[in-house]
Amino acid sequence: MVIAGFSPNSFVDYPQNIAAVIFLAGCNFDCWYCHNRDLIEGRFEEVSLDKVLEKIESRKGFLDGVVITGGEALLSPIDDLISLAKKIKDMGLLVKLDTNGTRPEKLKALIPYLDYVAMDIKAPLDKYSIVTPIKDDDIENIKKSIDILMNSDIDYEFRTTFDPHLTSDDIEKIAKTIKGAKAYNIQQINVPSHIDMKRYSTDYLNESAKRANKYVKTSVKNV
Repeated sequence: MVIAGFSPNSFVDYPQNIAAVIFLAGCNFDCWYCHNRDLIEGRFEEVSLDKVLEKIESRKGFLDGVVITGGEALLSPIDDLISLAKKIKDMGLLVKLDTNGTRPEKLKALIPYLDYVAMDIKAPLDKYSIVTPIKDDDIENIKKSIDILMNSDIDYEFRTTFDPHLTSDDIEKIAKTIKGAKAYNIQQINVPSHIDMKRYSTDYLNESAKRANKYVKTSVKNV
């Protein structure tokens, strides 16, 4: 497990909680709008796990929890992830995982040590290649992860960054795929500065959320 970054506190990464954020290196996706590309391409200085845990311990009176994210966190060895989650829980803190859902076996193994999971659904399952190169078995694994979360007792959300290549019809299609889920979050995109592309208006996001809300409780996050 390689820790590529650490944020001592965040007010936006864990719903309704103040959390530290641990960034793990590596990702099996290559989303064109990724804002953590340095973690994928190795442009970072590795952070010591002991130092991270020391900082969390020193701030646990201020924090509610810790977010384990990436990159794709579940590419790390499952034993390392379980050990990390246990150490955080032993401090009396909540643990949240961010994932793209392509490692369902690891997700299932880690759930007993988690309090919250945010899983990205990048696009309708037949349109993922719009966002990132993807393998057929990744799609099957994403389906398995959706099923694992929806049949678990854990708190979770699914979320989609509203890629301008997608439409409101696509958002509704995603919502149908996760019909009855606990929560679905549509996020406004931050288009990289070197790409000439306009993002959708807030009104369009809200209209899309209204359509999705027929199938799953949906909210919009503007950034």
